[in-house]
Amino acid sequence: MIDFHSHILPNIDDGSRSLNETIYMIEEAKKAGFTKIISTSHYIERYYEADEEQRTELINEVKENIQGIELYLGNEIYITNRMADLIAEKKASTINNSKYVLFELPMNNKPIDAKEIVFRLIEKGYVPIIAHPERYKYVKENIEYVRELADMGVLFQSNYGSAIGMYGKKAQKTQKKLLEEGLIQFFGSDVHTVEQVYPKMPKILKKLRKILTEEELQQLTTENAQKVLNNEDIEI
Repeated sequence: MIDFHSHILPNIDDGSRSLNETIYMIEEAKKAGFTKIISTSHYIERYYEADEEQRTELINEVKENIQGIELYLGNEIYITNRMADLIAEKKASTINNSKYVLFELPMNNKPIDAKEIVFRLIEKGYVPIIAHPERYKYVKENIEYVRELADMGVLFQSNYGSAIGMYGKKAQKTQKKLLEEGLIQFFGSDVHTVEQVYPKMPKILKKLRKILTEEELQQLTTENAQKVLNNEDIEI
């Protein structure tokens, strides 16, 4: 499996607090069956602004202290109309230097300019991926918003923990609806600390197997993520 969304790099966002914690989290991931992890540290303007050079240095340091799992660089960018500029300036990063951009929306209030931002990203050759749609208040109220964005070419990453109610029953039910409609293309742990998600993976996968076929599960846990790492197209 490939973990598409993680906060494993130490001391640059609200994720890992030390190199030791990072190493422990990665060991948990290995035990859970992950072979690759994409590091998607937050990039939030004026808040979390570790640039690509800083994050590359950190990920290389982590790589020197682990074995048996591959790490890749990315970001979870907080939505802004400057996303393309931040990427061009090597402040924020795409996933493994590909055309795929992972970003998040506000939790409670629907962003009025999201569709315009998505259109501009696509126009510049990027493929937008929105993180954990099941957690947004306005999506929990009505998944039509996800359908509309999907029609524009947006892909979606769901959190493993949602399957067992880690973000509440509404997020769990919303994830199920999105999966049943084929609106999710990737899963990620969104891990921030030790003993948070990875040890729960057997329980999570058991829940997901009640919703998805083995073929679908393989696509969402591994195959689609590998296509992103290879900068290949994903057929929806």
